Amino acid sequence: MNLRALAGLGAAACLWAGCGDDGENNSGFTTAQATSTTGSMGGSTGAPTTNDPGSTGEVTTGPATTSQTTGDAPPPECGDGNVDADEECDDGNDADNDTCTSACKNAACGDGFVLAGVEECDDGDMVDGDSCTNMCTKAKCGDGVVWESVEGCDDGNDVDGDACTNACKAAKCGDGVVEDGVEECDDGNAVDTDACLNTCVSAKCGDGVLQDGVEICDDNNMVDGDMCTNMCTEAKCGDGVVQEGVDECDDGNMDNTDACLTNCTNAKCGDGVVQVGVEECEDLNMVDTDACLTNCKNAKCGDGVVQAGVEQCDDANAVDNDACNNACKFNKYTAVGPQLNVPAANLTGWTICHKSPFSTSTALATILSACNKPNLMLACRQVNAANFTLLAHAPRVDVIKDTGQTNTPTVSNGSGWYYNASWSWGFAKQGDPITRSSCDTNNTNPTLRMCIHTSGSNITSGYRCGSTTLNGNASWERVILHAD
Repeated sequence: MNLRALAGLGAAACLWAGCGDDGENNSGFTTAQATSTTGSMGGSTGAPTTNDPGSTGEVTTGPATTSQTTGDAPPPECGDGNVDADEECDDGNDADNDTCTSACKNAACGDGFVLAGVEECDDGDMVDGDSCTNMCTKAKCGDGVVWESVEGCDDGNDVDGDACTNACKAAKCGDGVVEDGVEECDDGNAVDTDACLNTCVSAKCGDGVLQDGVEICDDNNMVDGDMCTNMCTEAKCGDGVVQEGVDECDDGNMDNTDACLTNCTNAKCGDGVVQVGVEECEDLNMVDTDACLTNCKNAKCGDGVVQAGVEQCDDANAVDNDACNNACKFNKYTAVGPQLNVPAANLTGWTICHKSPFSTSTALATILSACNKPNLMLACRQVNAANFTLLAHAPRVDVIKDTGQTNTPTVSNGSGWYYNASWSWGFAKQGDPITRSSCDTNNTNPTLRMCIHTSGSNITSGYRCGSTTLNGNASWERVILHAD
């Protein structure tokens, strides 16, 4: 109950007791007067009532009663139901949760009183970050006001991908919410090997983190020639990537006949694999005289390489009348009559079947067994000289046709030939006289005469190479050559 109500009750009590201004009984008031006054307070018409015992019987007039009542009325105050000059409102009650507070103030957010049906709370302060906002609503996530010590942020919206999540937490990597424009992903875990890294970047090859079940390796670089390719697979021959220091090439296929072998080495002559369109053959050796040259070309006449067992010669030209013809056969050296100062290198088609110094002896049977081809040549020179001083050739049957000890030679190929196993063996220019004793001592065209002493089916020491007499001379040699 407010003060104004209490004052009213006190005044009524004095009226009933006949109190004066000094608080004593006022003998001037009769019972009728009290009753009249009471009736006036309670809404009476002011008519007199039955007199109490001891009453004088006089009735108090209305004006006297009105004067007495007006003089004792309490002053205006909050709660009397009347809006006084210093009041914003006065609803005559002491309720603080309606539109007029018990202090006769209009209810307002921040007055410390919760206005029923309007306010959720009212903590009477202007602190907006506590549990009751300055709008007198209970603090909650999403109201746009950061609730101190409870919320990390509050942006007043329901967008979960901005800097403040819908849980009023400051967005950060690992919170499970993808922050737009900042994060590529956010899976809310601390696993760095799944599709979303712990930096909230989508896992990809080259990020340096091995993604389980997806990548075999990840070396955090874009070098495609190291142990881990840019596809995050382990480098290996056949993957199409040249591994530096390991592969010479890598064409990513299993074709072994192209420029890159299946072992990732560059195709080359001698590797044992025929490179299509480049090589004709490949025999995996460095032998140049077999069917496949060391340049991986098929051996053929004219390639400049003598194919063993197939070619006699190969001079790599198309001249058919030189020492080696176009069939890679020797064009046999041929000369008519005795020849002087002939280089041994010119004797194509001829091979030495016997040579010995003029100072030695050798069985004719041994010589003729070795010199068995259809053509024979007798030659002489200083031992191992590059050029033969003198030579002549003819068919074998004419060269070794036995002429006895006569001076009548067998004429063949421009020379006169004589032979006897126990006398002498030699030649002179065709038509020149021969004087055998036992060797030919005639000096007609002496430089074109050669004679070898024979005895007992042996060639023995002596006798001449051109005009040089060589009895017992070991610095000159007689050479026999044969040819097909």
